[in-house]
Amino acid sequence: MHGLRFAFGTLTVLPARVARWDRDAARSGMLSAPVAGLVVGVCAAAAGTLLLLLGAGPLLAAVASTAVPALLTRGLHLDGLADTADGLGSGRPAEDALRIMKRSDIGPFGVVTLLFALLAQVAALHQLYAEGWGRGAVAAVLAGTVARVALTLASRATVPAARPEGLGAVVAGTVPPRAALAAALLAVAACAAAGTVAGPYGAVRHALAALVALGAAEVLLRRCVGRLGGVTGDVFGAVAETAATAALVALTLG
Repeated sequence: MHGLRFAFGTLTVLPARVARWDRDAARSGMLSAPVAGLVVGVCAAAAGTLLLLLGAGPLLAAVASTAVPALLTRGLHLDGLADTADGLGSGRPAEDALRIMKRSDIGPFGVVTLLFALLAQVAALHQLYAEGWGRGAVAAVLAGTVARVALTLASRATVPAARPEGLGAVVAGTVPPRAALAAALLAVAACAAAGTVAGPYGAVRHALAALVALGAAEVLLRRCVGRLGGVTGDVFGAVAETAATAALVALTLG
Protein backbone atom coordinates (compact mmCIF):
# COMPACT_ATOMS: atom_id res chain seq x y z
CA MET A 1 0.00 0.00 0.00
CA HIS A 2 2.89 2.37 0.67
CA GLY A 3 4.05 1.82 -2.91
CA LEU A 4 0.62 2.53 -4.38
CA ARG A 5 0.25 5.62 -2.22
CA PHE A 6 3.68 6.81 -3.30
CA ALA A 7 2.86 6.24 -6.98
CA PHE A 8 -0.53 7.96 -6.90
CA GLY A 9 0.61 10.69 -4.51
CA THR A 10 3.63 11.72 -6.58
CA LEU A 11 2.42 10.98 -10.12
CA THR A 12 -1.23 12.10 -9.96
CA VAL A 13 -3.55 14.53 -8.21
CA LEU A 14 -5.76 11.68 -7.06
CA PRO A 15 -6.14 11.58 -3.25
CA ALA A 16 -3.39 9.40 -1.81
CA ARG A 17 -1.60 10.27 1.40
CA VAL A 18 2.11 9.50 1.07
CA ALA A 19 2.97 8.16 4.51
CA ARG A 20 6.58 7.22 3.73
CA TRP A 21 9.20 9.14 1.75
CA ASP A 22 12.16 6.79 1.75
CA ARG A 23 14.00 4.60 -0.74
CA ASP A 24 11.96 1.48 0.01
CA ALA A 25 8.69 3.33 -0.53
CA ALA A 26 10.14 4.89 -3.69
CA ARG A 27 11.11 1.45 -5.02
CA SER A 28 7.61 0.08 -4.46
CA GLY A 29 6.12 3.30 -5.78
CA MET A 30 7.99 3.24 -9.06
CA LEU A 31 7.16 -0.43 -9.54
CA SER A 32 3.52 0.58 -8.99
CA ALA A 33 3.77 3.51 -11.42
CA PRO A 34 2.15 1.56 -14.29
CA VAL A 35 -0.94 1.06 -12.12
CA ALA A 36 -1.23 4.83 -11.71
CA GLY A 37 -0.72 5.16 -15.45
CA LEU A 38 -3.48 2.65 -16.12
CA VAL A 39 -5.91 4.70 -14.02
CA VAL A 40 -4.89 7.92 -15.79
CA GLY A 41 -5.29 6.23 -19.16
CA VAL A 42 -8.74 4.86 -18.30
CA CYS A 43 -9.86 8.34 -17.22
CA ALA A 44 -8.54 9.81 -20.47
CA ALA A 45 -10.30 7.13 -22.51
CA ALA A 46 -13.55 7.64 -20.60
CA ALA A 47 -13.51 11.38 -21.31
CA GLY A 48 -12.94 10.90 -25.02
CA THR A 49 -15.48 8.11 -25.36
CA LEU A 50 -18.13 10.07 -23.44
CA LEU A 51 -17.77 13.03 -25.79
CA LEU A 52 -18.15 10.74 -28.80
CA LEU A 53 -21.30 9.17 -27.31
CA LEU A 54 -22.72 12.65 -26.71
CA GLY A 55 -22.28 13.48 -30.39
CA ALA A 56 -18.95 15.33 -30.40
CA GLY A 57 -16.48 14.64 -33.17
CA PRO A 58 -13.20 12.73 -32.90
CA LEU A 59 -11.20 15.95 -32.66
CA LEU A 60 -12.90 17.04 -29.42
CA ALA A 61 -12.58 13.50 -28.11
CA ALA A 62 -8.85 13.62 -28.86
CA VAL A 63 -8.47 16.96 -27.10
CA ALA A 64 -10.26 15.60 -24.03
CA SER A 65 -8.12 12.46 -23.92
CA THR A 66 -5.02 14.65 -24.11
CA ALA A 67 -6.21 17.16 -21.53
CA VAL A 68 -7.23 14.66 -18.84
CA PRO A 69 -3.71 13.24 -18.24
CA ALA A 70 -2.39 16.80 -18.04
CA LEU A 71 -5.00 17.67 -15.44
CA LEU A 72 -4.46 14.48 -13.45
CA THR A 73 -0.71 15.13 -13.26
CA ARG A 74 -0.98 18.89 -12.58
CA GLY A 75 0.82 19.36 -15.88
CA LEU A 76 4.07 18.34 -14.19
CA HIS A 77 5.09 15.87 -16.89
CA LEU A 78 4.51 18.45 -19.60
CA ASP A 79 6.45 20.99 -17.57
CA GLY A 80 9.27 18.46 -17.21
CA LEU A 81 9.29 17.91 -20.97
CA ALA A 82 9.59 21.65 -21.59
CA ASP A 83 12.29 22.16 -18.96
CA THR A 84 14.31 19.20 -20.24
CA ALA A 85 14.11 20.54 -23.79
CA ASP A 86 15.39 23.90 -22.58
CA GLY A 87 18.24 22.27 -20.69
CA LEU A 88 19.33 19.98 -23.50
CA GLY A 89 18.85 22.65 -26.14
CA SER A 90 20.87 25.27 -24.30
CA GLY A 91 24.20 23.72 -25.26
CA ARG A 92 25.55 24.69 -21.84
CA PRO A 93 27.62 22.50 -19.49
CA ALA A 94 25.69 20.11 -17.29
CA GLU A 95 25.65 22.39 -14.23
CA ASP A 96 24.34 25.34 -16.23
CA ALA A 97 21.80 23.17 -18.06
CA LEU A 98 20.45 21.89 -14.73
CA ARG A 99 20.18 25.46 -13.51
CA ILE A 100 18.17 26.39 -16.62
CA MET A 101 15.86 23.42 -16.06
CA LYS A 102 15.20 24.50 -12.49
CA ARG A 103 13.89 27.93 -13.50
CA SER A 104 10.16 28.54 -13.35
CA ASP A 105 9.96 30.06 -16.85
CA ILE A 106 9.93 28.18 -20.16
CA GLY A 107 12.34 29.05 -22.96
CA PRO A 108 11.94 28.74 -26.74
CA PHE A 109 13.11 25.11 -26.90
CA GLY A 110 10.56 24.17 -24.26
CA VAL A 111 7.69 26.00 -25.93
CA VAL A 112 8.35 24.44 -29.34
CA THR A 113 8.78 20.94 -27.90
CA LEU A 114 5.62 21.25 -25.82
CA LEU A 115 3.62 22.54 -28.76
CA PHE A 116 4.62 19.77 -31.15
CA ALA A 117 4.24 17.02 -28.52
CA LEU A 118 0.67 18.08 -27.75
CA LEU A 119 -0.15 18.49 -31.44
CA ALA A 120 1.18 15.00 -32.14
CA GLN A 121 -0.88 13.50 -29.32
CA VAL A 122 -4.10 15.23 -30.42
CA ALA A 123 -3.52 14.41 -34.10
CA ALA A 124 -2.84 10.74 -33.37
CA LEU A 125 -5.84 10.36 -31.07
CA HIS A 126 -8.05 12.17 -33.59
CA GLN A 127 -7.13 9.65 -36.27
CA LEU A 128 -7.66 6.71 -33.91
CA TYR A 129 -11.03 7.95 -32.60
CA ALA A 130 -12.11 8.55 -36.20
CA GLU A 131 -11.51 4.84 -36.85
CA GLY A 132 -13.77 3.91 -33.92
CA TRP A 133 -14.24 4.75 -30.25
CA GLY A 134 -12.62 1.46 -29.25
CA ARG A 135 -9.41 2.23 -31.13
CA GLY A 136 -9.13 5.64 -29.53
CA ALA A 137 -10.01 4.43 -26.04
CA VAL A 138 -7.50 1.55 -26.10
CA ALA A 139 -4.82 3.92 -27.41
CA ALA A 140 -5.43 6.39 -24.58
CA VAL A 141 -5.15 3.63 -21.98
CA LEU A 142 -2.02 2.21 -23.61
CA ALA A 143 -0.33 5.61 -23.76
CA GLY A 144 -1.07 6.37 -20.12
CA THR A 145 0.21 3.01 -18.95
CA VAL A 146 3.33 2.79 -21.10
CA ALA A 147 4.32 6.34 -20.11
CA ARG A 148 4.55 5.20 -16.47
CA VAL A 149 6.30 1.96 -17.38
CA ALA A 150 8.98 4.21 -18.85
CA LEU A 151 9.29 5.81 -15.39
CA THR A 152 9.80 2.40 -13.83
CA LEU A 153 12.62 1.70 -16.28
CA ALA A 154 14.11 5.15 -15.68
CA SER A 155 14.27 4.36 -11.94
CA ARG A 156 16.41 1.26 -12.35
CA ALA A 157 19.56 0.89 -10.29
CA THR A 158 21.95 1.69 -13.14
CA VAL A 159 20.55 5.21 -13.66
CA PRO A 160 22.02 7.87 -11.31
CA ALA A 161 20.46 11.09 -10.07
CA ALA A 162 21.75 14.38 -11.48
CA ARG A 163 21.08 16.28 -8.24
CA PRO A 164 21.32 15.28 -4.58
CA GLU A 165 17.83 16.65 -3.90
CA GLY A 166 14.35 16.53 -5.42
CA LEU A 167 12.07 13.73 -6.60
CA GLY A 168 14.68 12.47 -9.04
CA ALA A 169 17.15 11.87 -6.23
CA VAL A 170 14.54 10.01 -4.18
CA VAL A 171 13.51 7.53 -6.88
CA ALA A 172 16.66 7.27 -9.02
CA GLY A 173 18.38 3.90 -8.78
CA THR A 174 15.71 2.35 -6.56
CA VAL A 175 14.30 -0.35 -8.87
CA PRO A 176 16.32 -3.53 -9.49
CA PRO A 177 16.98 -3.93 -13.23
CA ARG A 178 15.32 -7.35 -13.38
CA ALA A 179 12.20 -6.02 -11.69
CA ALA A 180 12.10 -3.09 -14.11
CA LEU A 181 12.48 -5.44 -17.08
CA ALA A 182 9.75 -7.72 -15.73
CA ALA A 183 7.40 -4.75 -15.38
CA ALA A 184 8.13 -3.71 -18.95
CA LEU A 185 7.55 -7.19 -20.36
CA LEU A 186 4.30 -7.52 -18.41
CA ALA A 187 3.12 -4.16 -19.75
CA VAL A 188 3.95 -5.10 -23.35
CA ALA A 189 2.06 -8.38 -22.93
CA ALA A 190 -0.92 -6.48 -21.52
CA CYS A 191 -0.82 -4.10 -24.48
CA ALA A 192 -0.82 -7.07 -26.86
CA ALA A 193 -3.79 -8.56 -25.01
CA ALA A 194 -5.68 -5.26 -25.28
CA GLY A 195 -4.94 -5.18 -28.99
CA THR A 196 -6.59 -8.55 -29.59
CA VAL A 197 -9.96 -6.76 -29.78
CA ALA A 198 -8.82 -5.78 -33.29
CA GLY A 199 -7.64 -9.30 -34.14
CA PRO A 200 -4.19 -10.99 -34.14
CA TYR A 201 -2.67 -8.14 -36.13
CA GLY A 202 -4.00 -5.74 -33.52
CA ALA A 203 -2.15 -7.60 -30.80
CA VAL A 204 1.14 -7.30 -32.68
CA ARG A 205 0.48 -3.68 -33.51
CA HIS A 206 -0.17 -2.67 -29.91
CA ALA A 207 2.79 -4.65 -28.60
CA LEU A 208 5.06 -2.98 -31.15
CA ALA A 209 3.66 0.44 -30.22
CA ALA A 210 4.54 -0.21 -26.58
CA LEU A 211 8.06 -1.29 -27.54
CA VAL A 212 8.54 1.77 -29.76
CA ALA A 213 7.37 4.00 -26.91
CA LEU A 214 9.75 2.44 -24.39
CA GLY A 215 12.57 2.59 -26.94
CA ALA A 216 12.01 6.31 -27.55
CA ALA A 217 11.92 6.95 -23.81
CA GLU A 218 15.15 5.00 -23.37
CA VAL A 219 16.90 7.06 -26.07
CA LEU A 220 15.92 10.28 -24.29
CA LEU A 221 16.90 8.84 -20.91
CA ARG A 222 20.39 7.92 -22.12
CA ARG A 223 20.79 11.32 -23.72
CA CYS A 224 19.88 13.02 -20.44
CA VAL A 225 22.19 10.81 -18.38
CA GLY A 226 25.06 11.44 -20.77
CA ARG A 227 24.38 15.16 -21.01
CA LEU A 228 23.31 15.98 -17.44
CA GLY A 229 25.02 13.23 -15.48
CA GLY A 230 21.78 11.64 -14.34
CA VAL A 231 18.04 12.14 -14.00
CA THR A 232 15.87 14.76 -12.34
CA GLY A 233 12.16 15.12 -11.77
CA ASP A 234 11.99 17.07 -15.04
CA VAL A 235 13.70 14.24 -16.90
CA PHE A 236 11.14 11.79 -15.53
CA GLY A 237 8.35 14.01 -16.85
CA ALA A 238 10.04 14.26 -20.25
CA VAL A 239 10.52 10.49 -20.42
CA ALA A 240 6.83 9.89 -19.65
CA GLU A 241 5.57 12.38 -22.26
CA THR A 242 7.98 11.03 -24.87
CA ALA A 243 6.74 7.48 -24.32
CA ALA A 244 3.08 8.53 -24.47
CA THR A 245 3.57 10.53 -27.68
CA ALA A 246 5.61 7.79 -29.37
CA ALA A 247 3.01 5.15 -28.48
CA LEU A 248 0.15 7.17 -29.96
CA VAL A 249 2.05 7.99 -33.14
CA ALA A 250 3.12 4.35 -33.56
CA LEU A 251 -0.52 3.22 -33.32
CA THR A 252 -1.46 5.39 -36.30
CA LEU A 253 1.10 3.77 -38.59
CA GLY A 254 0.75 0.70 -40.72
